[in-house]
Amino acid sequence: MSAGGDSDCYVLGFQELDETQVAVVGGKGAQLGELSRIEGIRVPPGFCVTTDAFRRVIGQAPSIDDRLDRLSRLNPGDRNAIRELSAEIRRTLEGIAMPDDVATAITLALARLGEQAAYAVRSSATAEDLPTASFAGQHDTYLNIVGPAAILEHVSRSWASLFTERAVTYRLRNGFDHRKVDMAVVVQQMVFPHAAGILFTADPVTSNRKVASVEAGFGLGEALVSGRVNADVYKVRDGEVVAKAVGTKRLAVCAAPAGGTQEQTIEAERQEQPALTDAQVVRLARLGRRVEAHFGRPQDIEWCLVDDGFQIVQSRPITTLFPIPAAGDGENHVYVSVGHQQMMTDPMKPLGLSVHQLIALPTMHEAGGRLFVDVAKRLASPATRAGTLTALGTSDPLIGDALQTILDRGDFIPSIPDDVAGGPPAGGAPAPIETDPAIVAELVERNQASVAVLERDIRTKSGTALFDFILADIQELKRILVDPQSMRVIMAGMEATWWLNEQLEAWLGEKNAADTLAQSVPHNVTSEMGLALLDVADVIRPYPDVVAFLQQVEDEDFLDELPGLAGGREARDAIRAYLDKYGMRCVGEIDITRPRWSERPSTLMPVLVGNIKNFEPGAGPRRFEQGRREAWEKEQELLERLRALSDGERKADDTKRMIDRVRTFNGYREYPKYGIVSRHFVYKQALLAEAERLVQAGVLRDKEDSFYLTFQELAEAVRTNEADDQLITRRKDAFRSYQALTPPRVLTSEGEVIAGAYNRADLPSGALIGLPVSAGTVEGRARVILDMADAEFAPDDILVTAYTDPSWSPVFVAIKGLVTEVGGLMTHGAVIAREYGLPAVVGVEHATRLIRDGQRIRLHGTDGYVEILT
Repeated sequence: MSAGGDSDCYVLGFQELDETQVAVVGGKGAQLGELSRIEGIRVPPGFCVTTDAFRRVIGQAPSIDDRLDRLSRLNPGDRNAIRELSAEIRRTLEGIAMPDDVATAITLALARLGEQAAYAVRSSATAEDLPTASFAGQHDTYLNIVGPAAILEHVSRSWASLFTERAVTYRLRNGFDHRKVDMAVVVQQMVFPHAAGILFTADPVTSNRKVASVEAGFGLGEALVSGRVNADVYKVRDGEVVAKAVGTKRLAVCAAPAGGTQEQTIEAERQEQPALTDAQVVRLARLGRRVEAHFGRPQDIEWCLVDDGFQIVQSRPITTLFPIPAAGDGENHVYVSVGHQQMMTDPMKPLGLSVHQLIALPTMHEAGGRLFVDVAKRLASPATRAGTLTALGTSDPLIGDALQTILDRGDFIPSIPDDVAGGPPAGGAPAPIETDPAIVAELVERNQASVAVLERDIRTKSGTALFDFILADIQELKRILVDPQSMRVIMAGMEATWWLNEQLEAWLGEKNAADTLAQSVPHNVTSEMGLALLDVADVIRPYPDVVAFLQQVEDEDFLDELPGLAGGREARDAIRAYLDKYGMRCVGEIDITRPRWSERPSTLMPVLVGNIKNFEPGAGPRRFEQGRREAWEKEQELLERLRALSDGERKADDTKRMIDRVRTFNGYREYPKYGIVSRHFVYKQALLAEAERLVQAGVLRDKEDSFYLTFQELAEAVRTNEADDQLITRRKDAFRSYQALTPPRVLTSEGEVIAGAYNRADLPSGALIGLPVSAGTVEGRARVILDMADAEFAPDDILVTAYTDPSWSPVFVAIKGLVTEVGGLMTHGAVIAREYGLPAVVGVEHATRLIRDGQRIRLHGTDGYVEILT
């Protein structure tokens, strides 16, 4: 804190400020300083009361320290405790007399600007109007404040507004430390405009960076910001108004003669008049582009129109836009989300992103901590367009519809000659493959042998040699992934599934027949994983002390404590044997940095304890045998019905051949990913050993800081024994901000998010539409779960979650149905649901928000929708 008598540290004029001074004048103050420097941008004059003044006042109330400690320990959902404690802190702050030197600095600044003018007094916190958190509306603003005494009073109120209930809750939810957020105050001369409003330099609805959106109303902008009037809305692109909707503006907020503001009714004949002319809107959008160019990112700008001139009173980054992958070539690109294909829409850390990019076969582009593939060239070429739409649309109909929407517009993807795109894909149709189980067994054996060699050889590698070794092994992994025999097996299973569904619906009216026929197929490492945890439950169930102990597990050394209990040694050995085979798995496993079950076995305990409680001994083998029997009975029924048809013997023979292919090949589809994550875990353990050496050398603070470096950067840190600590801190901040973003399925290089829609009718009113991936209809209690560690189920439960990757398989044995927000016909959750005979609907947008935990729902797995019953 600066010396108490130095009044210069308490007040700074806008012209003295820039964006480097957030710690001194808060986000809003720093932005206003920058705005004042932009040529051609008019900003009403003013000054900032700095954070030094705020800290001076806080320093006079030692009791606040203890209260801030208590505040930081509160749960963001505990509204009553937050309300009471934050009100206490506000009362304390408002009760402190402003120090004389602070008051003098403010009144001198007012005298220079004109002390009888009207001012806006706005809070400006140091964690506000940042690229990663806007804090919009969290702190207080006071308008039309006149006279030094009133302004001093409202400066004190602004300080106290750091502790409104909404601001405290926002900080708790977003991980901001109350002690590290200070409050400055902006004091800015009021302007009394004809019209005012908000300008977004990117369309807030579609996220398109080429389209500016203007909202306008009469009088001060407060009526718009507070949502009390319907604004005029204009869309501007390339210097033209491309869309306009004039709102009915029944009131305006105006300055009150005695200070403050008042609502004023607008006369009837003006209510539907536009607040701006088209020419003014275009001029305003041009000013917005100038502001955006200065700050280097899209802006949310508050403006006023005074005497046909625009004045800018505030600008902040738009924090809700999903970032665009960097291309820099001026071409149009269409990015499809990899996460929606891989069942992992959470952000990935830099090490995870870079390792996945090294392994991935198509080129992948990063934005917002997620990966995307650019399909623009494939859509542009007539030779690849239809195949691309079919493949992506089959996997996820919302992606397919979004891509079709872009093509239908006709203005974004040009049609190019085939030879430019390289013509049809090389290789032609895959060679036929006979229905032989030995083919699958051999592929599995070769993969296991390859991982065993990796585990053996990597032990001798360290330093830069380790990174070279991993890069070489990734080439081996890629070779395995594109092995022609492996690809033929996967395609044979998928094609047989499609054939059965299509032909049996045409011949017998039987929808999704392959779902039942694919139950309990051999060689499915993911479904075996769920059944194997039932076997672990069988080992532990006879030992009540162990069961009670596992219900209370919190830390990760519990396995070492088990031998002290009756049956504990048997329980530990069974859990360890399970982890030896499946411990490399975890939620979000395509990100190498995610904690694996072997690293955090407590994650599995709620599921294991649920299995112990809800199942009888022998449930695993019984469950598998039941699925196999149901599949066989369905096969016999279908073949019998087919033989009764015209040309029935041929149809039955063809169908039998395809059923055999499904049951021979479908299980293998899960194996390549198992191979990838098996290698991931081996790489990760070796990389963490290198990171630990860097910690011992004082290069990294913590070994998991290595997750915020790319693979190449970590290799360089190991080579040089140096790492950029500030870069790691910036990456951590960025990762936190990415967690708040929802990744789009399809994004253009203009930043436009194309949502896509299901083209289905004849569904019950209020039904939530998705993609049918596993047949059957069930009713039950919705269990809305976002973290597998919370996965406790009763036998009647239907799981509702954002996405399921293979790590959720152990949960599937305990539920009667599945609803996810993300997914497609051949994604892992769908494959396992079919194999377990579990009705499932995936791709239900916002399911975890629209369905409340505990509601009764009816899930239509055959037709692809969900009804909320209570």
